[in-house]
Amino acid sequence: MPDSLIKNNEVGVFALGGLGEVGKNMYCVEYRDELIIVDSGLLFPDENLMGIDYVIPDYQYLIENQSKIRAVFISHGHEDHIGGIPFLSRLVRIPAIYASGLSYGLIRAKMEEHSGTPINLQEYHESDIIRFKYLSVSFFRTNHSIPDSFGIKISTPEGVIVHTGDFKFDFSPTSTDSNYAKMARIGEEGVLCLLSDSTNAELDGFSLSEKVVSENIRELFATISGRIIISTFASNVHRIQQIVEASVATNRKIAVFGRSMEKNIDVGMRLGYVKAPHGSFLYSRNTNYLKQKELTILCTGSQGEPLAALTRIANGTHRQISLIPGDTVILSSSPIPGNQESINKTVNMLYKNGATVITQSPFADVHSSGHGGQNELKLMLKLMKPKYFMPIHGEYRMQLMHARLAEETGVIKANIFIMENGDLLAVSKIGARIAGKVPVSDVYVDGSAIGEIGSQVIKDRRELAEDGLLSIILSLALERREVVCHPSIVSQGFLFMKDESQMIKELQSLALDVTDKYLAPGKKININVLKTDLSRTLSRYIQQKTDREPMIMPVIMIT
Repeated sequence: MPDSLIKNNEVGVFALGGLGEVGKNMYCVEYRDELIIVDSGLLFPDENLMGIDYVIPDYQYLIENQSKIRAVFISHGHEDHIGGIPFLSRLVRIPAIYASGLSYGLIRAKMEEHSGTPINLQEYHESDIIRFKYLSVSFFRTNHSIPDSFGIKISTPEGVIVHTGDFKFDFSPTSTDSNYAKMARIGEEGVLCLLSDSTNAELDGFSLSEKVVSENIRELFATISGRIIISTFASNVHRIQQIVEASVATNRKIAVFGRSMEKNIDVGMRLGYVKAPHGSFLYSRNTNYLKQKELTILCTGSQGEPLAALTRIANGTHRQISLIPGDTVILSSSPIPGNQESINKTVNMLYKNGATVITQSPFADVHSSGHGGQNELKLMLKLMKPKYFMPIHGEYRMQLMHARLAEETGVIKANIFIMENGDLLAVSKIGARIAGKVPVSDVYVDGSAIGEIGSQVIKDRRELAEDGLLSIILSLALERREVVCHPSIVSQGFLFMKDESQMIKELQSLALDVTDKYLAPGKKININVLKTDLSRTLSRYIQQKTDREPMIMPVIMIT
């Protein structure tokens, strides 16, 4: 950390991702020459980021400060918390990555696909304390929509920093309970600064218990006489187990579709989180021998992802599954911010093709969020009793609401910091201040390319998608200073050539006029300047005639 930003007795707390957004979570705690990282997630791109696979944080600060990094600690196994690990490990030297239980298993499975990437993966348990020269790290169990979710306590010479991870307080959980006693002890011992999940800060009261969802899914399965196609997050292992239990109870076999779903079920079964009688899962794609009431199809696509199994089933492009009369489709999930439009398209296609669709509603509780509502956020604040508070993991309005909840529980307003990615909070026994900013940005992953696709490429792709491409091809004889043949024009996604013959002639004439200027006797010919002039002239003409701005690509061949 630059000396100008933080003093020797201060602890630096900042996020490289996860503030003002839901995704790519990555939080850092730095004291002198030691740096601890909590989580390494990614963000799935929206439809404006054309061709982009993932969005990850900019790791430049970590690259420049590799000698300070002691370890990465993983709070739980969702992609927005572990999805960036292969890219981080490729670019930054990380001494160790610590994860627990299912998270450990999911990361191991993920890294098998990146076999050339070095990683030192260690497993932690709730009772562990991992010590470094100045800092030490311990853990407390929480409830979330995935097993083995933990809050992380970082002890520093100036006080304790607590990162809650994603959490809810489920008083009738379907798995291991939260460790309320340990949370209370941490609060009694004193918390200098609390970083807490803000995702459901706008949700009044408590989030729904998983036990209620489990009972509702089982009752729903018992009333459906046809096939059930049910989609949920592939990482929601609790929900997968509930679906398995409901299927077994109603004598249904389970066919799984979606690569991530298959992988997570495999890891969950190996670790004992997914349990089913032998023969419950179908490993053949042929389900025709079963009666409709004997089949559950469990698949990905609850967020309307274009290539996911449910979306392909809905639009009729799935190779094995087609909708048939009597199908009931259940979406056991809540929309991630920004995905509602995609989900609506999928739901409409399902209805259009004859399916009955059930989504989360006051009349059908088929999903419970893994994030706590307002009462749960207040309870965490009361348990931890922090001196300083930093709402994390959420869009700005969620952070703002969480800050107001903190005030209601007694945190002094001046001690609450609503931060953006890169903002550096310097905390110590004697005070807290925003000390500056660490450079941050979004990095795009496109295939194997990390960070090679910039905003200009995205802009070009968007222009191509919206207005198309027009190429003007010219062959020049430079010694004779003449155009060898008439210009050719090729249009992709802009003009239908047969219908626009007059415009084509005018574009060819304009191209010749521009080129003749550069071929005039005694004038020095600069091909790059000629291309720029052609693009500008043709673009101006097209914009005036059509109010569109296709990408103009001049191609000059020299003979």
